[in-house]
Amino acid sequence: MLGRLLGAGESRAISYQTLFATGADFSSVTPSGKAINERTALKIGAVYAAVRLLSDTISTLPADTFRRVDGARVPFRPKPAWVDNPDSGTSREDHIAQVMVSLLIDGNAFVRVYRANSGTNTGLVSALVVLDPTKVEVNRNANGEVFYRFEDRFNLSADEIIHMTELKKPGELRGMSRIEQVKDTLGIAAALDEFSARFFGSGSTTSGILEMASTLTKEQAVQLKETFEATHRGVNRSHRVGVLGGGAKFVATQVEPEKAQMLESRRFAVEEVARAFRVPQHMLQVAGTGVQSYASNEQNAIQFAVYTLRPYVAKLESAYSRLLPGGAFLRFNMDGLLRGDLNSRYSAYSTGLQSGFMSINDVRRLEDFRSVEGGDSYRVPLANVNVEAANITEQGIRVDMLSKMVTLGFDPAEALQVVGLPSIEHTGLPSVQLQQPATLNPEDPEDAYPVRSAEPADFADAISSAIGSMQPPVVNVQMPEAPTRSRKIKRDEDGNITEILEA
Repeated sequence: MLGRLLGAGESRAISYQTLFATGADFSSVTPSGKAINERTALKIGAVYAAVRLLSDTISTLPADTFRRVDGARVPFRPKPAWVDNPDSGTSREDHIAQVMVSLLIDGNAFVRVYRANSGTNTGLVSALVVLDPTKVEVNRNANGEVFYRFEDRFNLSADEIIHMTELKKPGELRGMSRIEQVKDTLGIAAALDEFSARFFGSGSTTSGILEMASTLTKEQAVQLKETFEATHRGVNRSHRVGVLGGGAKFVATQVEPEKAQMLESRRFAVEEVARAFRVPQHMLQVAGTGVQSYASNEQNAIQFAVYTLRPYVAKLESAYSRLLPGGAFLRFNMDGLLRGDLNSRYSAYSTGLQSGFMSINDVRRLEDFRSVEGGDSYRVPLANVNVEAANITEQGIRVDMLSKMVTLGFDPAEALQVVGLPSIEHTGLPSVQLQQPATLNPEDPEDAYPVRSAEPADFADAISSAIGSMQPPVVNVQMPEAPTRSRKIKRDEDGNITEILEA
């Protein structure tokens, strides 16, 4: 048999998946007596539920393409058509679901990449088709290059195949089958399912004894048994009133303790399946111990998204990003899985807006609202002003501190360093506020206080130009009023200065 599968004269290795694809069942029988493989595993209710949950959830996540510009993520356009329509024969959701089913059951997912070979789109991806993992072999040639053999007929290069794997042993080319690794646990679950079906099929009771007052022949005993079972066997006929004649009496035996624990054993089997697929028990309709609060369920959902879904999403993103040019990449949006109720979301949006890491349009995009003009500005906590205006307020505070320090007699250069302002060049002229009368030149005080004149028209034009170039202020900054000072000079009869008074 093996020789016919390999072919005459062939000496290459053959994988379990290749044999499985032929229809031959080479899977080992589990200690429970049930043979478990990729086909029989899905007949177990808990396995089917877990696979359906994971594949359906990930397949419904929206996806888009991006690129990075100066460290920021911006949309990559035009978005390739295969992102939303990978295969004309199936939808995007069905495509991703097939990939997930293949990964969860076989441990490997193979997507064949078709490219256009004519026209302006030559070389671009035209279609993505998910292959049956049991019909794909993975090999490595003498140069260390990996290639794939599909249906024992087609050799495909690594550029023609997207290969995603589950847990993989060092040196192995294929991922480990989850079903193969936990087949003993699944065998117990399958055996319990079969036992339950037979148990309830017999009326949900153990066998009883029909007692007769007289001795029956073998034919009479068989006929009596068949007649009784025809009337009472099965769930639909259970708990019916029985009528026995001829002195017959039915004596029911007690339920065996092993059968009385059947439901508890089935629950344990489902819990093991949930553990194998890293799915919270309550998502498989298994009641946990204690009362589950809303907060605990919410935390379970977050853990499910982070520790179960996110690794698969990362595999998909990495694999499909290989098909994008110029460093572009594909991302699935998982924000919807972490969205709380309306009140919780709006409270989070308010915090983001007030803290300055979200804009109005950021919030509107998360709620699928249309962007508004001016909604891309970010705000800061200080009076909730525009970011560009925050520096104005900060500079005003520093200047005010500098003024107070200089007034108190601190060295201006050192004061500039303390408040963190850049150094400025002084004119060399004494300050009016700090000038002592004795330091003035009595002969020509105008030299100490030069007056720069300008033509009125030029001055007006300069002021008008300066005002026109200024941006409208975003905030009102209250500046202290400058003190009003006056100077009075007394002269003698010869015109010499005798006294200068300042107020």
